[in-house]
Amino acid sequence: MARIIAVTNQKGGVGKTTTCVNLAASLTAMKRRVLLIDLDPQGNATTGSGLIKEELDTSVYDVLVGSHGVKDVMKKCSPGDYWVLPANGDLTGAEVALLDLPSKETRLRAGLYEVDNDFDYILLDCPPALNMLTVNALAASQGVLIPVQCEYYALEGLTALLQTIERITQALNPSLEVEGILRTMYDPRPSLTHDVSVQLHKYFGNKVYDTVIPRNIRLAESPSYGLPVLHYEKQSRGAIAYLALAGEFIRKRAA
Repeated sequence: MARIIAVTNQKGGVGKTTTCVNLAASLTAMKRRVLLIDLDPQGNATTGSGLIKEELDTSVYDVLVGSHGVKDVMKKCSPGDYWVLPANGDLTGAEVALLDLPSKETRLRAGLYEVDNDFDYILLDCPPALNMLTVNALAASQGVLIPVQCEYYALEGLTALLQTIERITQALNPSLEVEGILRTMYDPRPSLTHDVSVQLHKYFGNKVYDTVIPRNIRLAESPSYGLPVLHYEKQSRGAIAYLALAGEFIRKRAA
């Protein structure tokens, strides 16, 4: 049975898509079966995995509205070797389309039953907003992985997200929990980085991953080539960090 993880933060620019793409590639390199679902209308996880949005005949939109099944839409990415349920421009209309459909908050969860036994992990790349796409992601997931920058407004944004998770837990998905807190774009030099890290450990304890994702130029460059950093520059600090995260991710689940 797949472990379904929503990668989300209502604050934009914290590395959600980067984490989804590179964690998917790193878990696959460790012989785990991974499906990455792109729920952001910008489709960055799709292009970052080497797929061309404009050439897609179907997307996650078709799964949400029920016109196609997941297996009909998902595509294998190469050289990452994980599967992607891609997004394209159609997803911008999902919010309106879902309003008139039954069980609009749980359409994705229903669609994923089809592939539940085909993967070890399903990662959901969420948009930076609490909309119907994010609600579908949280309703379908068992865990929430939260990328966080160690900056002044990080904890304020986390408070709002935790309130959202609590509401989803009460209304739609009682099994939902925080999977982990991931510090991204990490620069150890400013004292603020240390201060925010201390606060994160104070409130979340062992939910904070020991692995941190550094600022790394290769990590920033790899999406323009449609590649996870592991297949762009495997010796880079970014690639090594995401491999370490994948290992920690697996160990935490096994503990």
